[in-house]
Amino acid sequence: MGDPVTSQSIAALGQALRDGRVTSMALTEATLANVAAVDDQIDSFITVTADRALADAARADKDFKDQVDHGPMQGIPYGLKDIYDTAGIRTTCHSKLRLEHVPSADSVCAAKLNAAGGVLIGKLATHEFAFGGPSFELPFPPARNPWNPKHGPGGSSSGSGAAVAAGLLRTALGSDTGGSIRGPAAYCGIVGMKPTYGRVSRRGVFPLSYTLDHCGPLSKTVEDAAISLQCIAGYDPHDPASARVPVPDFRAALEAGVKDLKIGLLSSFYCDTEGTSDEVVSALEEAKKVFADLGADVEDVTGVSPYRDYNNCGRLILLAEAYAIHEQDLQTRPLDYGQLTMERITLGGYLTAADLMQAQRQRRELSEEVNSGLFAKYDILLAASSLTPAPLIDAPQKSFPINQPMQTLPFNVTGNPAMSIPIGFSRSGLPLSMQVVGKYFDEATVFRAARAYEKATDWHARAPEVSV
Repeated sequence: MGDPVTSQSIAALGQALRDGRVTSMALTEATLANVAAVDDQIDSFITVTADRALADAARADKDFKDQVDHGPMQGIPYGLKDIYDTAGIRTTCHSKLRLEHVPSADSVCAAKLNAAGGVLIGKLATHEFAFGGPSFELPFPPARNPWNPKHGPGGSSSGSGAAVAAGLLRTALGSDTGGSIRGPAAYCGIVGMKPTYGRVSRRGVFPLSYTLDHCGPLSKTVEDAAISLQCIAGYDPHDPASARVPVPDFRAALEAGVKDLKIGLLSSFYCDTEGTSDEVVSALEEAKKVFADLGADVEDVTGVSPYRDYNNCGRLILLAEAYAIHEQDLQTRPLDYGQLTMERITLGGYLTAADLMQAQRQRRELSEEVNSGLFAKYDILLAASSLTPAPLIDAPQKSFPINQPMQTLPFNVTGNPAMSIPIGFSRSGLPLSMQVVGKYFDEATVFRAARAYEKATDWHARAPEVSV
């Protein structure tokens, strides 16, 4: 059973803080106590920022007393994947190469959360440089899955997923280049929101792939995710990829339901793919039925390019850009990388300019297929998040396997907003999940559809044994 204070939603906590029924200091102290009691089982934190958290909480309580309201994140604990720069607090990227790195300035997202009165509890585990993991040879242990610590929580935002699933935080920021928000959300049974490319500034977040990277929240519920994204979204003139697009109220239509929506299920992506679990297929078919029962017009999508085309295109771009980012360190400090990270990134050194140009050409075609083709017909797309439940954490890791269980990369290639939500459990007791995908900059409809499903089911309300 969760802590009666920390288990409440962000909105409920916000109301309690404003009514004076709880203080941010009490909430923060309870959160820090929960981390101390539980995290040694899941290793979700790299750095716990207790002093900073207590100072943030005192500031929030003073503002509440003075009737200064910075918005729904005021007084709320949160965590950051340890690739987000934090002024005066080390940002390690879970790597030996950056053990002593202490930024002088906050990333844009960290600064926005601070300005909104949030309470930073700490920096969270990641796969090394958001790419190499899980690995046991890095300076910090890999995060573990709260549903069963013998299994991984997914990556690369592993600590963010584990901490939220365990009830240590209601929300935490991650990054998503090929599924690194949606993957941990899928394996941990929580909500993971990858917004539209350009919706959230990546400035001050260590890059993996300049044209595929997205920042976003992993949260306990759809509403928690909407509140979190509201706080960090917006144009940044100093991020070349940032989009000058108005930010709507993501909660305005949250309870509107799906009766007027046309929804397409990308069943062709997973039905004929080797290794797909029958449990995943059954759960997706049941989710399709739930949406139909809620009044949506739901059908299987036909005539779309195979998943492998999206996957191969995205993998090539990712490898080329990751190698460009790490080239100097690979040449001068190769042995300071974990073996898995080094093996994966160095693959990009074998690619040619022609390879990259062909992938970019194909990317344009695939993006047109989704946005001028599918989204001319559908309001929302549904897809598998992962073809299987979470694997064992010590399962052998290949450098960059051709058949990965995650089916998230297509929407990094196209840049569409995509959210992973829980849709059931496997016979082994591990979460199952799906993606809800929307049109460019239409996160509001993604939230709306996901919330309708969430209200009709109780998967999000279940908690793992390793939890507060």
